[in-house]
Amino acid sequence: MAVTVAVATKTLTFAEAFAATTNEIIWLIVVSFFFAKGFEKTGLGERIATLFVKALGKSTLGLSYGLNVAEALMAPAMPSTSARAGGIFVPIIKSLAHSVGSEPGDDSRKKMGSYLIQSQFQTGVHTTSFFLTASAQNLLCLKLAGELGAVVPNQFATWLAGAFVPAVVGTLLTPLILYKLMPPTITDTPDAPAAAAKRLEAMGPMSRDETIMSMVMGAALVMWMFGEQLGITPVLAAMMGLCGLLCTGVLTWRECLSYTPAWDTLCWFAVLIGMSGQLNAMGVISAFAGAMGGMLTSLNMGWMPLFGLLHISFFLMHYMFASQTAHVGALYSAFCAMMLASGVPPILAAMSLAYSINLFGSITHYASGQAAVFYGSGFMRLNEVFTMGAVSGFSALAIWAIFGMPVWKLLGWW
Repeated sequence: MAVTVAVATKTLTFAEAFAATTNEIIWLIVVSFFFAKGFEKTGLGERIATLFVKALGKSTLGLSYGLNVAEALMAPAMPSTSARAGGIFVPIIKSLAHSVGSEPGDDSRKKMGSYLIQSQFQTGVHTTSFFLTASAQNLLCLKLAGELGAVVPNQFATWLAGAFVPAVVGTLLTPLILYKLMPPTITDTPDAPAAAAKRLEAMGPMSRDETIMSMVMGAALVMWMFGEQLGITPVLAAMMGLCGLLCTGVLTWRECLSYTPAWDTLCWFAVLIGMSGQLNAMGVISAFAGAMGGMLTSLNMGWMPLFGLLHISFFLMHYMFASQTAHVGALYSAFCAMMLASGVPPILAAMSLAYSINLFGSITHYASGQAAVFYGSGFMRLNEVFTMGAVSGFSALAIWAIFGMPVWKLLGWW
């Protein structure tokens, strides 16, 4: 509706409104969604998660760590957080909880299910932040920042370098914090590794398709990490990987055509980037940022306090949004521009705001696509979502500030 009004009122031409459909970042996201389809179809995602349950699942806390590490490893190949939640982790957690008599909808959920669901949900803000391709909005943020002049070089490696330390700390601390705040009544799960071993035995050895899928993803990760040295762009690396999956029959083109999340993302993100780019070209963003930046700098606080104030405001505003993508489209460019106008170094502004998008994905039951999936499992009460979401969300913000800023200083971002 928005883009139609823009074209009908001659604010934009049709070509301007849809120019971003040829943007390589958009197609990198689309192809990454097809990788997610490959993970689901081959069963490789379930196998990885089950392997970690077998290795670490002797206790409820160990189960939580195993599932979260598994998500961190498969996240770069599955940019849809909703697909990871609904297609892999919620079914596995339900099965684990059912095995010990922990069922949704009654007090038995507190035996194990509510803790595992909350831990996977809240820790996901850190596991989703490890890799640039772990969430679709990560790439969108850096594209929007680049249009404002905050260009991030070697994006995949830069993202990982800046995220690794705070993401590891958050992944380690969040399950422990939740374990203290909402302890499961069943703490030892000696049968879980054996059950996982039986499940793996039933799955049999890795199939041809799983092997190909893992090889393709390994090659794609290497090309994304060292693409600049190899002369391979990220989107070309993704296209080469997709060709490998299609030519070997791991995926068919018909399956790609019917995978609606990819095409939905193409239309949604292309319009967002196109309209945002036009706002910038018309001077709307720069005028807004100039006015706000002038007001902020007149406070004589220096860029560092303003940087913190803008981050907290950006975070709190997500209580009014039912989508991380919608938040990015509405506010990312404006806040990034305000930071730049306030004197925040460009790469620090672009990257820290992009990381923040992931950190508030679990503060409410409507904060993101995966939030609805986890809440729909029945293991969480609404008041628990808001309480644990606030504790974990603001803990995440503090963790990334405390452990991220020194790393970003070493990287030369400020």
